[in-house]
Amino acid sequence: MDVLLFEWITLLVRWAHIVTAIAWIGASFYFVWLDMSLEEVSSNKKGMGLRGELWAIHGGGIYEVQKYELAPPVMPKKLHWFKWEAYSTWLTGTALLVLVYYGRAQTFLVDDDSLVREPTTAILASVGFLISGVLGYELIVRRRNLSNQIVSTLVTLWLAFLCWVAFQLFSDRAATIHTGAVIASIMAANVFLGIIPGQRALVAAIASGEAVDPGPALLARKRSLHNNYLTLPVVLCMLANHFAFALGRSWSWLVVLALCLSAAYARHFFNLKHAGRIRPSVLVISAASFLLVGALTTWQIAEDKMARTNSFIAGKDSLSSKQFQQLLEKHCTACHAKNPSFPGYAAAPGGIVFENFESLKAYRQRAITSMVSGYMPLANLTNLKETERAAMIAYLEAVRGAR
Repeated sequence: MDVLLFEWITLLVRWAHIVTAIAWIGASFYFVWLDMSLEEVSSNKKGMGLRGELWAIHGGGIYEVQKYELAPPVMPKKLHWFKWEAYSTWLTGTALLVLVYYGRAQTFLVDDDSLVREPTTAILASVGFLISGVLGYELIVRRRNLSNQIVSTLVTLWLAFLCWVAFQLFSDRAATIHTGAVIASIMAANVFLGIIPGQRALVAAIASGEAVDPGPALLARKRSLHNNYLTLPVVLCMLANHFAFALGRSWSWLVVLALCLSAAYARHFFNLKHAGRIRPSVLVISAASFLLVGALTTWQIAEDKMARTNSFIAGKDSLSSKQFQQLLEKHCTACHAKNPSFPGYAAAPGGIVFENFESLKAYRQRAITSMVSGYMPLANLTNLKETERAAMIAYLEAVRGAR
């Protein structure tokens, strides 16, 4: 397939994925807010089977929303279902995973430090990882003899384990994406395997006049609440390409896990707020933990840069401008040239173009960060040696310090 056409297809799928994800997350946020914001109804309305109601204004009108304890006296002819937002998000996300990470497995899915290095094996490992992640979650959430707190704890531990496994199997960027992908797959499975079947059972019982079993509806509500807490972590993971500077170390999985927990805790603040309990400390702790992870990561990167700069100043691994240019051409410009020669690229990634040191100056700090973290060269496909990496970083640092 033509490279440019492939990029257009990828853009279309990525755009569709973002649009459907916004619809799904928006629906999740809205209905959790609605459920937690319901006000108590009068005794007369309770006699009609109502559990709560809410009045709201939006756009050009005022709305009254009512929720029944189980079933209304008469079922409406038209009932709106909320499922295709979830299915469409998962389908477009899977398509994007196949296009980017399976289609370019050697570039994006594996690297020199990943446990699985052969592209075909890595693809099979990816599929197995996602399926296993969903099955493990289902084994936990279907245990009705466990309290909600125990289930939530076990789910958190399971997701932490999956995050660790992902970082053993794949490149750091792919591992972060797979952490998000397995969370998204669990969320979609919640809709497909639990929420919608529970709703169908409820509607069928009402239509047939049978006694309504509250069990499926309660399980559906639990799954829906899980999805609500998982929305912010999954969005964070999907931004992996934008914080690659924080990865590239043996403990990168802890960075991603800590950020995900921080995001989920931030969501907790809003859920409490919807229920009428405003606790700013929750949001402060979430933001503080996020910044703490950032500070620790920044400190480690600064330590790495200092060690390599000192090595350069001491006269070790020093490069001449000509030697630096040779390394740049060998390891960088194949992708970051105006007309990339690397297979699969129609344009320089991120629009970052440099073909010599002069044009690299504008991106020097980003280049240093990407090289210190090990993110670049991507998957180290050009086989950049650690001594060469140290020398290039030190050269960039020393030249800046000399100005």
